[in-house]
Amino acid sequence: MDIRERLRGITCPLVTPFDDGTVDTDELTALIDHLESRSIDALFPAGTTGEFASLSRAERRLLVEHVVDRSSVPVLAGASATDVESVLEAIDASAVAGADAAVITPPYFHTANAPRGNQRFFERVADHSALPLLVYNIPACTGQRIAPETVEAIAGHDRILGLKDSSGDLEYFLSILARTPADFLVLQGYDSLLVPSIRMGADGGVNALSNVLPEVYGTAIERGRDERGRELQENAISPLFESCAEFGFAPATKTALAHRDVVSSARVRPPLVPVDGDGAAQIGTAVDRALEEFAE
Repeated sequence: MDIRERLRGITCPLVTPFDDGTVDTDELTALIDHLESRSIDALFPAGTTGEFASLSRAERRLLVEHVVDRSSVPVLAGASATDVESVLEAIDASAVAGADAAVITPPYFHTANAPRGNQRFFERVADHSALPLLVYNIPACTGQRIAPETVEAIAGHDRILGLKDSSGDLEYFLSILARTPADFLVLQGYDSLLVPSIRMGADGGVNALSNVLPEVYGTAIERGRDERGRELQENAISPLFESCAEFGFAPATKTALAHRDVVSSARVRPPLVPVDGDGAAQIGTAVDRALEEFAE
């Protein structure tokens, strides 16, 4: 199946399990099995939820290689960096590993001083990219949003598949839908807006908590335009998202996965810290309630 079609479902931005400070490939395999047995459509290692900013270059390469080797669905590899050459090096390494596409953000720390700066950045990467690209809008982490006019300008590039939007701004999301052609994928990355976005024309989702509840997310997107989709959003996805939001999504997602016995540890790397006992109990309760809702 063409990768564009697979991305019209749920792509899971994988957490990175750790064991005594190293990447735990055994737990990563268990996570992949958990997701694929519940029909996830694609996997995204080395993203925000995967703590990519806390991984060495060698660890990111190991992560992508392992996911490609163990999975039977398309793999989108995180390749974000602040300069064009480093992004291209990460893309090249992911292509060698067998990834199907790469995900890139605008530069962070020194942000663009005009929208055309990000346009030039994306176009230079795309012109030389060994893989198709998904552009990632996450202003809370990059310090800037990708302007709608920038997305419109790059939407026709033959190496750019679409946009993942994790801004949480539905008005922005709808403006991207209105400005881009039908074959440009517009994917919702903010879990509490998944079903509303599907109803408004979104192509799919890339959602952190699909690590924990892939079956719920898959059904929500399949049934997004009917009453069952609304029920799953309102009674399962949104309450879990709200329970996790205050803790950060890498720590919270790992806590939820440990509660579901998919991984044995919720270890994270500095500057992140694990979720404390009360927070973990809150997240566990939300996971159980979401599964109960799904079973009804």
